[in-house]
Amino acid sequence: MAAGSTIDALGQFELHPVFGSVGEALRFSQSPLFMIIAVVLVLAFLYIGMRPAAVVPGRLQAAAEIGYDFVRDLAVGTMGEEGAVFFPFVFTLFFFILAGNYLGLLPFSFTYTSHIAVTFALAALVFVISILASLRFQGLGFFRHFFPAGTPIWLAPLLVPIELISFLSRPVSLSIRLFANMVAGHVLLEVFAAFTIMLAGLGAFGHILAVAPIAINIALTALELLVGALQAYVFAILTCIYLREAVAH
Repeated sequence: MAAGSTIDALGQFELHPVFGSVGEALRFSQSPLFMIIAVVLVLAFLYIGMRPAAVVPGRLQAAAEIGYDFVRDLAVGTMGEEGAVFFPFVFTLFFFILAGNYLGLLPFSFTYTSHIAVTFALAALVFVISILASLRFQGLGFFRHFFPAGTPIWLAPLLVPIELISFLSRPVSLSIRLFANMVAGHVLLEVFAAFTIMLAGLGAFGHILAVAPIAINIALTALELLVGALQAYVFAILTCIYLREAVAH
């Protein structure tokens, strides 16, 4: 919160240099810092989980195997056998987004997936790879998607721009969906937390009323756990769908 009773719900998304003047000189904010933390945690989870390689897996190994099988089934089930080629990319995207969504729920942390620059960069990467895959698997036939065979030629001035705009809007919709959901959830958490502090300052009666926003925040936190996993899944499945269209002949 800002001074007084004003709620600064968007202040949590501001970037600040870390490591003092060195961080400011390098433009190193908390966003790349938590990206590095997320990568380290995911790699540690996979390494420590799979290191025992036990026939009867423990909890951590079972969790790592479930995550691996889940994303692999998602890629291969959506794209067919070609999905095995793109599986590492989809796997990386899924866990990078999932870790970012969940890290942001911890106190004194930062949700890098709440920044449109990050989500758009991920979506643009998916977009570029899907175009390169289209040219690799379909060649120049890729451009027939913008003017399907059998369509009257006089419809070209209308149909081609519509199809082109629809195709170019993919990274925009993909990035905004993730960004908007993360921002909305964290803003609500901030607002109800601020309500709790405001009500607690009203005396004994305020303490009783403060129970309501606390209960709402607990429910919102549970919802954010679901949304965090769901948004990572949606991003991964849409990536698989775009790549399936790229490898389809």
